[in-house]
Amino acid sequence: MISFETAASLPSGIKNMVILISFLVFFTLLCIGGMLIINNSVGKSGKQLFRMNTAKKIEPFAFLMPTVILLLIMFGFPLIRTLIMAFQNYKLTQPNKIYFNSFANFKNLFSDSDIGLIIRNSFIYVICSVIGQFLLGMGLAFALKKPFRGRGLYQSIVFLPWAFSAFVIGLMYRWSFNGEYGVINDLLIRLGAISEKTAWLGTPGLSLIVVMLAMIWMGVPFFAIMILAALQSIPHDIYEASYLDGCSPARRFFQIILPYIKPTIIVTLLLRTIWIFNSFDMIVIITNGGPANYSQTLPSYMYTKAFAAYDFGLASALGVILMGILAVYVAVFLTATKYNSAGDF
Repeated sequence: MISFETAASLPSGIKNMVILISFLVFFTLLCIGGMLIINNSVGKSGKQLFRMNTAKKIEPFAFLMPTVILLLIMFGFPLIRTLIMAFQNYKLTQPNKIYFNSFANFKNLFSDSDIGLIIRNSFIYVICSVIGQFLLGMGLAFALKKPFRGRGLYQSIVFLPWAFSAFVIGLMYRWSFNGEYGVINDLLIRLGAISEKTAWLGTPGLSLIVVMLAMIWMGVPFFAIMILAALQSIPHDIYEASYLDGCSPARRFFQIILPYIKPTIIVTLLLRTIWIFNSFDMIVIITNGGPANYSQTLPSYMYTKAFAAYDFGLASALGVILMGILAVYVAVFLTATKYNSAGDF
């Protein structure tokens, strides 16, 4: 049996895990005990019926309980730990100086001279990437909707970027846009578009554009697949009726096609926005946030603070802010797009 001295000597992470598991076990036993007390308080005449009804009601929850507990451990514990570290002085370079510092991490974060630039980069990066992916993906979906010779091969080529990892795509773009030996400079010089080599990854403004191009190229297939599936689900009879009624292409798009694919567009835009806003790998691989934070975004800045500066307290505070921004965005987006009524005719 573990003594109090042994428990006190455990690392803080293990102690927090033990506390969380103990709470979940206690809560489960409390629920079971409550059901037993209620069962014993019922008269004999209704006890059998109560047991049958109770068994039917709690059976789904009993099967789901192991999964729920596992999810709470795997996701709930890191979330709680992040919230705790956001209010701590938690630096791996000072392992013996971990203590609660109230809102000091948030104050240090917003007092950073580059935080305004990083926030601006984040919104530019997300908005431009999502719009680019959406427009190109929708165009590809409409192009692939009608059958033509070689459509299967062309569709496979178009969807190929989705098969690559962000690491591979990042290396491809980092090599292609290299200012010394990149293929983009060589191609543009041969075409006469530029007269000398351009430092794409070392020039403020251009470095963020390169990252956005990589993200757009990677995400276009996702929009194309989702919208193409929605287009193919529209009944063919509706198209025939619109042709017989003499609908113009614009009217057919806005009054027939768009209402049908609106739910898919809303969900796809929501998922991709969250995905891009949280992504940092492409930036870290291609530019590492440079030059001078001109391609740095909030997630990549959080990664830099955690694994370059080893300041987990400041990185956790930034993570809490990111969760708050995304929570507000999801609520506002779903309300503004009227998702609950999307697809109603």
